[in-house]
Amino acid sequence: MSTDVAIEDSIESAAEAVGPAWPLHSFVTANPLAGFEDQPFHEAVAEAEGLLGGNGYPGADVFRAAWETGRVDPAVLESHLSANGYDLEPETSLHRMATGASAETTDAAAPATERVDAILTKWLGVFLDQGQAHWEMPDRESGFYEAFRTVAPHDGEIPGVERVADLPEQPVETIQDCLEECPVGRWRDIFEFHLAALPGWTGFIKRRIDENDDWQSAYPITLAGYLAVRLVLADLFDAPVAPSEAADGGGTESSTGHGDVPLAEVWLRAWEATYRSELVEAVTDASEVATGTAAERTDAQLVFCIDTRSEIIRRYVEAAGDYETHGFAGFFGIPIRYVGYDADVTVDACPPILDAEHRIEDRPAEGADEQNEYDRWHATLEAGKDAIESLKSNAATAFNFVEGAGAGYGTALTARTLLPGRVHDILGFADDSVPDVHEFCDPAFDADEEADHELPAGLTLEERVEYAATAFDLMGWEKFARIVVFAGHASQTANNPYDSSLDCGACAGNPGGPNARVLAAICNDEAVREKLRERGIDVPEDTVFVAGQHNTTTDEVELYAGNVPESHAEDIEQLRADLATARAGATAERAGDMGADPDSGLRETERRASDWAQTRPEWGLAGNAAFVIGPRSLTAGLDLDGRSFLHSYDWHTDPDGDALEAIMLGPMVVTQWINTQYYFATVDNAVYGSGSKVTHNPVGNVGVYQGNGGDLQTGLPLQSLMSADDELYHLPLRLSVVVHAPVECVDGVLSEHEQLTDLLDNGWLSLTVVDPQRDHRALRYESDIEWRPLSEEAAGTPERVHNAAESD
Repeated sequence: MSTDVAIEDSIESAAEAVGPAWPLHSFVTANPLAGFEDQPFHEAVAEAEGLLGGNGYPGADVFRAAWETGRVDPAVLESHLSANGYDLEPETSLHRMATGASAETTDAAAPATERVDAILTKWLGVFLDQGQAHWEMPDRESGFYEAFRTVAPHDGEIPGVERVADLPEQPVETIQDCLEECPVGRWRDIFEFHLAALPGWTGFIKRRIDENDDWQSAYPITLAGYLAVRLVLADLFDAPVAPSEAADGGGTESSTGHGDVPLAEVWLRAWEATYRSELVEAVTDASEVATGTAAERTDAQLVFCIDTRSEIIRRYVEAAGDYETHGFAGFFGIPIRYVGYDADVTVDACPPILDAEHRIEDRPAEGADEQNEYDRWHATLEAGKDAIESLKSNAATAFNFVEGAGAGYGTALTARTLLPGRVHDILGFADDSVPDVHEFCDPAFDADEEADHELPAGLTLEERVEYAATAFDLMGWEKFARIVVFAGHASQTANNPYDSSLDCGACAGNPGGPNARVLAAICNDEAVREKLRERGIDVPEDTVFVAGQHNTTTDEVELYAGNVPESHAEDIEQLRADLATARAGATAERAGDMGADPDSGLRETERRASDWAQTRPEWGLAGNAAFVIGPRSLTAGLDLDGRSFLHSYDWHTDPDGDALEAIMLGPMVVTQWINTQYYFATVDNAVYGSGSKVTHNPVGNVGVYQGNGGDLQTGLPLQSLMSADDELYHLPLRLSVVVHAPVECVDGVLSEHEQLTDLLDNGWLSLTVVDPQRDHRALRYESDIEWRPLSEEAAGTPERVHNAAESD
C-alpha cells in the first residue's frame, strides 16, 4: 500500500469519531457520537470524553432532582444498583457521583493550540461562506488547501508565514512532511486528535464532502486538505502535533469501582425504567381493550408527522369533532428534491438517512390570476430589497442612507421590540393579501425530457402508486373518510438562526408542506386510485385528499383546499372551524408549558412567533423520551405531555412484517438521532450544544460561533433545553421505543438488521413489545434478540433473560 493511500485510509478511519454537522439553513438533529454507536453506551461516552472533552451523563444534581420529584422508582433503583455490584443507599451513591468528578488539569500547550484554532477557524469561515460575505476569499475555486497556500502568505498573524507559499502542491505530501518524525502506527491517532479539535467544522466538512452539493463542487475542500493546513499551523505555532499519552487514555470515570458500569449509567437506567414502565402500563391497558377492527367512518382523517409536537394538537383535534388522527413520518414517504416556484435553491425534503430520488417542481396553472398578482408583489419586494442593499453596501451612499432612513428604521425596531403581537397582525394581513404558491401551482409529476438535472424529474405512474400504497400500508388503513388531510409541519420564528431546527426533521430541517402536497396530489389522481384498487386498496369515490401544514409555533393548521370540489365545501368549512377550536386548546397548553397564562395561549404563541427578541419561540422537541409504534387506539385517551413520537401501525394488516421493518429502519432510527442530540446537548451543552443564543454570532450562513470566533456550534442552544438557568425542561433520557405487535414479528426484523441490534445491545435506546397474542404482555428487549417481561424490571426483581418462545 502506498503512503498516500495509507494516509487517506487513516484519515477516513479517524473521521468516524466526529459526527456530521448540517448547515443552519437545513439543521438536522443527529447523534454527535454517531461514530461511537458500535460500542456500549457507557464505554462510548467515556472514550468521547477523552477525545472531545464532553460529559456523557447528567450530573448528580440532575439525578437528585429526578429522585426528589418521584421520577425514579426506589425499588427499580435498588434493583439496578444491586445488579451492578453497588451496595449503596441512593443518597450515598448521589454523594459519590457529586464528589467523584475528575479534577481539571492544566494543559501547558493550550495557548498555542488555541492560536491554531483561532487562525484556522478564520480561514474556514471565509472559505466555506455560503453567500453571507460581500467580498469573497480569492482563489476559492482552487480548493481550500490551494487557496490557503496562495492567500495565507499575506496573513500577518501567522508566524513564519512565508513558508506557506513553499508547501507541496498536494496536501498528502504536506501531511507526510509534517509527520516525518512520528511513527506510522500513530498517524491515525494524530489525525483523530486534530479532527476532534474542532468537531463542528470537521463535521460540517464531512457532510459537505458526502453530499457533494453545489457549494462543494464550486469550492472543494477535503479532509486531507484541512488536516494539511492544520498540521502546518501547528508546526508554525509550535503546538502539539500528536496527542499526549494522557489524552490517548480516554475519559475517566471515578465513580465506578464495582464492575464496568458507572454509577451514572445505573441511575440513568433506573430513571428510564421508571418512565418506561408508566408508559408501557398505559399502552398495555389500552391494548387489552382494543378490538383491532376498523372504526366507523369518521368525518375526516388527519395525518400528522410523528413529531412530538403533533401529539398535543392531535388530542385537541380529536376532541373537537368526529375526527381520526394518525402519525406518519413528515416527509410522507416520498424522498424529493423540491423546487419551489421562483425559488433560488432546491431543497432535499427527506430524512438525512435517505437520498432524494425525484425532482419535483411547482408548476403554475395556465392563466392563473393569482400567479400574476404574486409575481407583481414579489418583483416589487425584491426590487426594494436590492435597492436598500445597494444603498447600505455602497461606500458613497451608506452614510446618507442611514441618516435618511434612520427614523423609519427606528420606528420599525421599536414596534418589533415592544409590540411583537401587533407586528404579527400586520405581517399576517400583508401575507393574506398576497396569494400563496399552492393557490396557483401544483406539483409537476410529468418528466421534463429537455431538462438536464441530477435527479429524474417528476414521478411515473408506477412510482406514484407505490408511494400511495406504501403510505396506507404503513399506517394499516382499510377505511377512508370523505376528507383525508396530510398535514406537514413548519415553525414560525423571527431573528432565529436555529429556525430550521424547529421545522420538520424528516424533511431535513425544512417545512413539510411540499411533501404533503405531493402525496395529496398523488392520491387524488384517478389513475393512481384505479391501480390501488387492483392492489386491494379501495379508496371511495367521495374521498378527497387535502394537503395542509401545521404551524408548530402557533398551532394553526392551514389547509391547502383550493381545488376541493363544491360537494365537500361544507366539510372543509366545518373542519377549519374545528381546527381553530383545537388550536385554542393546544396553544393554551403550550403557553402553560412556557410559563405564560394559558388563557392567553393563542395570543402568546403569536407574539412569540413575531418577537425578534424571543429566545424560546417554542419548545421544539424538548422533552422527547418515547416512540410508540401502533394504532392510535393505544394512545388516543392518554395525555403524553408532548414527549412521545407516534407512528400509526396495525399489525393485523402487516402479515409479512414489511411495514414494521420500514418503520424500524427509518423513523425509529431518525427519532433515535433526535433523542441523542437533545440528550447530549442537555448533559453537556458547552461541548455538545451551542450555549446561549444571546451570544451567538452567525458565520457564513453555515453555523454560529459563540462570540467572535472558534468552532462551529452544532448542537442545540440552552434556551431549547432549559426553562431557567438552573432548571431543565428537557429531561435527558434515552429513547424508549414501544411496539404493538407479536414479538415474533419484531424478532424477524431484528434478525435481518444488525445495525438495529447493535443500537439495542449497546444501550443507545430501549425496545419494549406489547404483544397482543400473548395476553398483551409487555416484553423488554435485553440483548441478542432475547426478551424478558417488563413487569420484572418495574417490580425491581433481579434480571432474568428469556427468549420470545419462553415468555408464555
